[in-house]
Amino acid sequence: MSTTTIDSKMTSKDFSSDQDVKWCPGCGDYSILKQVQTVFPDLGIPREQFVFISGIGCSSRFTYYMDTYGMHSIHGRAAAIASGVKAANPDLSVWVISGDGDALSIGGNHFIHLMRKNFNLNYLVFNNQIYSLTKGQYSPTSEKGKVTKSSPYGSVEEPFNPSELALGAKASFVARTLDRDPKHMQAVLRRANDFKGTSFVEVYQNCPVFNDEAFFAYSDKETKKEAALFLEHGKPLIFGQNEEHGIMLDGLNPKIVNYKEENISPNDLWIHNEKDKTKANLISRFFDTLFNGEHFPRPFGILYADERPVYDEEMTNQIKTVTAKKGKQSLNSILSGDKTWSIN
Repeated sequence: MSTTTIDSKMTSKDFSSDQDVKWCPGCGDYSILKQVQTVFPDLGIPREQFVFISGIGCSSRFTYYMDTYGMHSIHGRAAAIASGVKAANPDLSVWVISGDGDALSIGGNHFIHLMRKNFNLNYLVFNNQIYSLTKGQYSPTSEKGKVTKSSPYGSVEEPFNPSELALGAKASFVARTLDRDPKHMQAVLRRANDFKGTSFVEVYQNCPVFNDEAFFAYSDKETKKEAALFLEHGKPLIFGQNEEHGIMLDGLNPKIVNYKEENISPNDLWIHNEKDKTKANLISRFFDTLFNGEHFPRPFGILYADERPVYDEEMTNQIKTVTAKKGKQSLNSILSGDKTWSIN
């Protein structure tokens, strides 16, 4: 990605379009938009190199509100279109905006293959655990038993855990943040931008109309210290009202301890390592109500980040190698290949 020096200092206003922002009052999308526009002026990337691709849903109006290049695409296909944009021009900074329904239902196939292919782009999924634009049906991330207009007696399905799904699809960067923690979100967005590969960021986003306070426990000052676990690379997994709880590993079985009462050194707790995928998979499973018989806090921050070759560079290098060896060929000869025959 080019990091051309920008002569004049940009501000968040430079990334604000002339369109009226139209989300419901109190929608978490306002916060996400604000944090993106706050972070972007400091990334050192010319505005004309940013591209936003969105699918369908409340989140996907995002492209209208960013004064950058962008495309409001079709339902579930944002990842495919963004892949094409990045393949055609690897120097662009490509950002995919999607919701839990758009990304993980109709777009689920494209989602897993984008994680696997590892284009150097950023994928933000606004997760409110509901279909909001179509007025409140349960989504792939809605909890089991969720009563909605399309599940009046409660959903009988198990929900997706997006982070666990992304890791299973070979994602190289997996993170979680939430709309009600602006500073945390800004830090995660900067890390996603700096990472070379597909950066998947799940954003817990409140829908005040159809699923209000779904993530209240993780942001309210009375509960978040017990309910949320904020990950930092190289630091122990500690949480609690007085930071008295820690997480240890018994083999590959996590367990919660009161390390202060039990006189356990913080250095003997589980130390977070962003590059350890085995442990990242375990952390991603701190999601269900019970894990190994205990209530574990929900993790936020960078669960996993380990760079590997990116698709767009690998493809470009392959083209250069073949061109140097065989010269430029017509599209017809490429499609025909070497093994052809004539039928008399």
